[in-house]
Amino acid sequence: MIGRLAGRIDYRAADHVLLDVRGVGYLVYCSDRTLRALPGVGEHVALYTDLVVREDLLQLFGFTTLLEKEWHRLLLSVQGVGAKASLAILGALGPEGVGRAIALGDWNAVKAAKGIGPKTAQRVVNELKDKVPEVMAMGVTAVAATAPAQDEDDVIERATPPAQTPAATPAPRSDAQAEALSALTNLGYTPGDAASAVAQAASDDGQADTPALIRAALRLLAPKG
Repeated sequence: MIGRLAGRIDYRAADHVLLDVRGVGYLVYCSDRTLRALPGVGEHVALYTDLVVREDLLQLFGFTTLLEKEWHRLLLSVQGVGAKASLAILGALGPEGVGRAIALGDWNAVKAAKGIGPKTAQRVVNELKDKVPEVMAMGVTAVAATAPAQDEDDVIERATPPAQTPAATPAPRSDAQAEALSALTNLGYTPGDAASAVAQAASDDGQADTPALIRAALRLLAPKG
């Protein structure tokens, strides 16, 4: 499985780039949003990739972050959502926007993507809503891990951080709360509302990890009706 490519952009097309990796050219398909974020022809870039294998086709899809790649993988698990539809959703909303729309049950935002009808948009929200806490927690961790990197070629998948204490020791609760707060503000909640919900969730379960805190906070923030 090809999980990441780093090389020089040889040319750009409407929906893909040709990436030269040490003399081998790879066609990598990307969302509109990702393509706009890439540098120009002749520049170097690193992309996380997902390889789709069919009887008559091998196709690579590229993403600038692990969060975008994970949402693509999950979107493909929804009935009626293929690679083209997934890229359309990610291109319209971005990975953070996809998480926000699903968490809020806003299928109209998903429907705004080109080629996505109301039934498909509703399935995306209904089938993936339980995945939001884990994916958003992963996004917070990935941002923290890659923030110091300046060179595109330095982007790597996050390894286990250096242990300050034995590896089996769980992260301090304050770290989980900070990560949950960051994820909720990325979803569009105000810092005040997010902080109150995270604090309440943490008080209800003092040993909750980041995904559990996000899940509990989302329940507290859900509209009451």
